Amino acid sequence: MTASSAWQHPFGRVDDVAATFDAHDYVADRPLCLTTKLAFDLGKPILLEGEAGVGKTEVAKVLASALDTPLIRLQCYEGLDASAALYEWNYARQILAIRLAEADEARRSEIDSAIFGPEFLFERPLLKAIRHPGPRPAVLLIDEIDRADEEFEAFLLEILSDYQITVPELGTFSAVHKPCVILTSNRTRELNDALKRRCLYLWIDYPAPDKERDIITKRVPGIDRSLAEAVTRVMQGLRAVDFYKRPGVAEALDWARALLGLEIGRIVPETVLETAGVVLKYRDDISRLGKLDLDALLQGKAIEL
Repeated sequence: MTASSAWQHPFGRVDDVAATFDAHDYVADRPLCLTTKLAFDLGKPILLEGEAGVGKTEVAKVLASALDTPLIRLQCYEGLDASAALYEWNYARQILAIRLAEADEARRSEIDSAIFGPEFLFERPLLKAIRHPGPRPAVLLIDEIDRADEEFEAFLLEILSDYQITVPELGTFSAVHKPCVILTSNRTRELNDALKRRCLYLWIDYPAPDKERDIITKRVPGIDRSLAEAVTRVMQGLRAVDFYKRPGVAEALDWARALLGLEIGRIVPETVLETAGVVLKYRDDISRLGKLDLDALLQGKAIEL
């Protein structure tokens, strides 16, 4: 239950981080690489904010794969409480153990303590990340923290400061290796200042055209460069429209894969309309798309309703 700092991370330079992301087909800019290196140097969590679909969650997946260590994910939602995030007792197994002990006179006196042993404990994501034995720290992804209640956000403060969890019946568990913590937020609400102070902060924006084209080329094997550029032009143009939900990089990749699967080498207005459900997720947004000058959109020109 004692913390250890024997593990040394492999990112001696910012370029090492960039090479790692590149090797896993993630197009990372210098701010992300620098923030990642500093997080490992300082042992601090990273808070990634940005619109949905810009690649925040993927950062944690890449790091887990690069370090060859488990990715432990806590998906946040309204009403999330400590028991769902920390641990629960296996009540069904405890009841079964009690009933078996009732038939054994010698075990009755010790059953109360026995049923609160480690074998009856269900580890949830936070405790699982703290108790991960190594040899490398787990990557703990606390995804969409802005969806959780403010009370749960406050609950995280001690864990992210001390990296330890107390189970009253068993004692305090301190991380053998501090987990590499990535928090993501789509900024549906403002997060608490106390939580932000414990993290390194980075805003991930929609990518510039050249970066988005590179992302599509890397993540969609077999796609022609001209098609990747056409997808990029359309996505950049759509994000300039005041849709209820603008498409992110995830939608761009889905659309590129869809076009490739349909063997479409050249995008025309009809293509955009027929496949709109891949890119836009609201009926009003799709209706609005039909009113746009799609020829101008395909040429990369500014469009207006």
